[in-house]
Amino acid sequence: MPTSDYQYEEGIFDVAPEIKRDFDENGYVIIRGVLNKQEITKLRHACELEEGVKKHSYEIPDGSGKNIRLCIWRHPGNDVTSMIARMEKTAGFMGKFLGGEVYHHHSKLIQKEPYTGGLFSWHQDYGYWYKNGCLFPDMASFHLAVDKADRENGCMQILPGSHKLGRIDHTFVGGQQGADLERVNHVRKLFDLVHLELDEGDACYFHSNLLHCSSQNNSARRRWAIVTAFNRATNNPVPEESHPWPLYTPIQMMPNDALLKCENFTDLSGKAFVDPTTDKNVKTDPNSLQT
Repeated sequence: MPTSDYQYEEGIFDVAPEIKRDFDENGYVIIRGVLNKQEITKLRHACELEEGVKKHSYEIPDGSGKNIRLCIWRHPGNDVTSMIARMEKTAGFMGKFLGGEVYHHHSKLIQKEPYTGGLFSWHQDYGYWYKNGCLFPDMASFHLAVDKADRENGCMQILPGSHKLGRIDHTFVGGQQGADLERVNHVRKLFDLVHLELDEGDACYFHSNLLHCSSQNNSARRRWAIVTAFNRATNNPVPEESHPWPLYTPIQMMPNDALLKCENFTDLSGKAFVDPTTDKNVKTDPNSLQT
């Protein structure tokens, strides 16, 4: 079973050739401790503030009786949460994994609350983004554990190597996009299943065609995560199909200590939060929308 599992050390760790090979071969790399205790504590505080990003949250039915709660923004902005998309150890590493300049496609705060957090069906992120005009799967996501994630509270599950299958057809499952389940059932016989059990501050960098899902959170512990999606600069989407996602916009890169130095928690100008009613790939719970 593939591991693709590494430990981050500030000033030492980089995407060495063997780490890039792991990403190419398995479709993902785990880097533990990308955010240290101080950083993750500060980021969590920013996420929890009533006047912070979470005030833009809404819910999507998971197709199994529960809801997925999240908020999504299209541009990084300049607040504490923006630094996740702009530092060398996030955006810089992602450029090395994807082989060229990347830009911020979007970020989201996933909020799986105790007992109520919904599941994500088996899917590929490119199953969504292809429908938004991205012609190549030259895209990947940075999944950061804000809280400890394990099997009990609904951690992410992946099929390493499945990104080599190419894009599978996706249709609605509840309010989200899910991969063709008949095809997924065949695929699951070919690949090992890995549960991404992460401590707070650990992250997974994974390819847009990697099949993944997560179960409901039936535990007494919440599971929050920030997921930032990056696109290659050369993969600018077809403008007529890209809404609500942005076209190529260069990232204003920041050093790795930028999150610790940032003191902006509530000025969210420039982030451009997504109105889910304009996203053709999701169906929201109307009772969850802000008025």
